[in-house]
Amino acid sequence: MVNMKSSRQNTTFGFTLLELMVAISLGLIVMAALAGLFKAGMNSAMLLTQRAETQQNMRAAIDLMVKDISMAGAGLPSGGIQLPTGPNSSASLIGCDQAGTCHLPANTYPNSNYMFGVIPGYSNGVEANAVVVAAPPPAINDSITSIYCDYNFPLWEYDVTFPVPGNGSSITLTPDAAYIPAPLPIAAAGGIQVGDLIMLSNNVGTAVGEVTGMTPTSIQFADLDPLNFNQSGAGTNNISAISNGANTIAYRLFAVSYYLTVPGNGQTPRLMRQVNGLSPVPVADDIINLQFSYDIYDATAIPPALHANEPNPIGAGDSPNLMQKINLVIMAQSMLNHGNKSQNLYLATSVSARNMAFRNRYQ
Repeated sequence: MVNMKSSRQNTTFGFTLLELMVAISLGLIVMAALAGLFKAGMNSAMLLTQRAETQQNMRAAIDLMVKDISMAGAGLPSGGIQLPTGPNSSASLIGCDQAGTCHLPANTYPNSNYMFGVIPGYSNGVEANAVVVAAPPPAINDSITSIYCDYNFPLWEYDVTFPVPGNGSSITLTPDAAYIPAPLPIAAAGGIQVGDLIMLSNNVGTAVGEVTGMTPTSIQFADLDPLNFNQSGAGTNNISAISNGANTIAYRLFAVSYYLTVPGNGQTPRLMRQVNGLSPVPVADDIINLQFSYDIYDATAIPPALHANEPNPIGAGDSPNLMQKINLVIMAQSMLNHGNKSQNLYLATSVSARNMAFRNRYQ
């Protein structure tokens, strides 16, 4: 008997080395593509975050500046105020605080100590003339000072008298009974502070003094004040010159200056706001460029014309009293860095100088 054994063939399923290498290569290619897409998405998200954060920062700064600039000249006499002049007088100061620190490189009132509603500060916008490294060349940074009456604190509801006629070192304030309810106390919240500017007007004229002290019923204007307004020995245009007048009315002025500062310790440039003789406060970080230009009516031109986008009106011989519009350009650097990369963005706007002197050139 023939015994026949059936043979069984063993079949093994798997990948060859070549197939395995091809599969790994394809997988790596797919993973690299996915990683590239993920990185591109992350970069796009970071760029959008940087842009949104920077725009929000700039808009907050511009909104505050527009509010102050739009009020420029409100409540001031038409054409502005002549500050102390004549023998024994010297220029009053802008952008200085009670510690005697002046934050603007050029810090005196222009045109022989004259207070306009807007005081342009061409190329005068960085404290101590510091270098803003991130600013694009040519790096021109401006400042601006807007001056207007404070209508929120009713100082005009007081009857103002001079304790010693001919002496402008102090005034006495008595609540006027015609106003009901009675006016807010001088020392109320948001009231008068040392370093504030007070405009006094009567039948003799108008003068401005800096508050150096106060009581519940009086305000002092001592000489040698930090802003150099209280010049009792000046020839004219000081408080003493109007202290013999009658029916004196008082208003608090806001002289608001905007400029850039470059803090130490590697911090980025910062937009600052400084009011009267008070300490400056930060408005926005990472502001690297601040520029202003002005549309000014020129009545001396033949025919009369509007000078548009004038960066330095006082230097060009134009009067700030005839400003029609203030053009503002601000540049910021994103606070968030991604791979040591940041974005620089511009934001521009224009503000109508509604309270400044106006002349209709179409008449």
